[in-house]
Amino acid sequence: MVVVFSSCEDLDINNNPNNVSETHPDLLLTNIITTAFQVQRTGGMYASRMIVQTDGESTSQFYKWDRASFDDYNNLRQVTKMMEEAERISDDSYLGIGYFFRAYYFYNLALTFGDVPYAEALKGETENIYQPTYSTQEDVFVGILSELEQANSLLEGTNIITGDPVFNGDVSKWKKLVNSFRLKVLLTLSKKEGNSSLALKSQFASIYNSESIIAAPEESARLEFVDVVDSRYTEFNSSGYGSGLYMASTFVDLLKERKDARLFAIAGQTKNAKEAGLAINNFDAYAGGNPIAAYNDVNLVAAAGKVSKVNDRYTSDPTAEAHNLLSYSEVQFILAEAAVKGWIATASAEFFYKNGIKANFQFYNTYAKGYEDYYTTTEADLYLLGDKVNFANATTDDEKLAFIITQKYLTSFLQGGWRMYFDHLRTGYPEFPYLGSDTPPTRWIYPLDEYNNNSLNVTEAITRQFGTSNDGIRALTWWLK
Repeated sequence: MVVVFSSCEDLDINNNPNNVSETHPDLLLTNIITTAFQVQRTGGMYASRMIVQTDGESTSQFYKWDRASFDDYNNLRQVTKMMEEAERISDDSYLGIGYFFRAYYFYNLALTFGDVPYAEALKGETENIYQPTYSTQEDVFVGILSELEQANSLLEGTNIITGDPVFNGDVSKWKKLVNSFRLKVLLTLSKKEGNSSLALKSQFASIYNSESIIAAPEESARLEFVDVVDSRYTEFNSSGYGSGLYMASTFVDLLKERKDARLFAIAGQTKNAKEAGLAINNFDAYAGGNPIAAYNDVNLVAAAGKVSKVNDRYTSDPTAEAHNLLSYSEVQFILAEAAVKGWIATASAEFFYKNGIKANFQFYNTYAKGYEDYYTTTEADLYLLGDKVNFANATTDDEKLAFIITQKYLTSFLQGGWRMYFDHLRTGYPEFPYLGSDTPPTRWIYPLDEYNNNSLNVTEAITRQFGTSNDGIRALTWWLK
């Protein structure tokens, strides 16, 4: 009888505390933010003619890459979980931030590949969809803009956001990031200005005129690094900057031609310049390697002490500089380009252009320890008067665009990942040298896992986009047509 009665009682089941089914979204948010805000390594800098490799052939430098991964979907799974927890506790702030990060990762995926799983993505647990169809790149971008609009509407009120190492829980600053990113997405699609359904110009103007955006350097979306385990600068002690990595002449020469003191904080002096006792602010002390020459040829020049390394502050300083996911400076250059295009007709492109440069000088004044005197307000004002910098010297819209994108490019060293490369694909600025027909690739090949596990849908996406089964790196996707 004891056995019978015992079997009818309600029993407490022990739960594994290391495998919880519920948590507060802030416990997921911290990792989501710190993952997204890390420096995106060197691939984009090789492709954008900022650095060269001399101890082997870099596939990024010589435009010979093939596949990229779908790792961003792993990050999106964390975002999905955070949003589920936000819905469970009815907290719109975390939900709004979730929509932002969905937009951020799908933006990167769409630019990387073209069509990607979107509408049916991340539904394995909820709807048992394990082989999602691919949404068109256009539909992904439309969805991104819609999710950012949702994020903007949800980020209201005074809810306290914890677990936020970037804005310290300030909802208003997240809202500004969301709306600024909306402007970035719209400008990315500038080749589609004639597409009436997208209404890029009117959308851009509406956000600029009626929504809050990043409007000061201190509102930049940037992660500050601290000298604590797992919180140090991403490139600190990185082995990738060893004997074979040097500066590229394309980037160095653009800085030298403009007498741009940011060169001193970015590059090191050549070995010969150091031995000759040249001053840090002597532009003759810096040189880059030819990014399209055979790597062994550049290695011989570097071994002769004639090529600059990357400034060692990036690998020796655990708090070298903050990393911007979207800076005030970049927003100003976005607005400057929009003004040239007439998307914000009453605005001054020159005003935004100057703001972007001044803000970047301020950035180096703050973070480039030991180089502060080169980046004062006075130095920035003098720099703006240079022949190749003074915006008044750009008379046509093409010249103005070249000035803007070139300066945007010069702010991108170890900032922004592949941003500068995609800007080049979209605008043609700045000009990148390349070998013969080896033009800059426009995309990456889909992951091998997709061919193995989702072959029907990936094959359909390739055929739909390119008319053939050629999953090639130089095939044009929708945003560039």
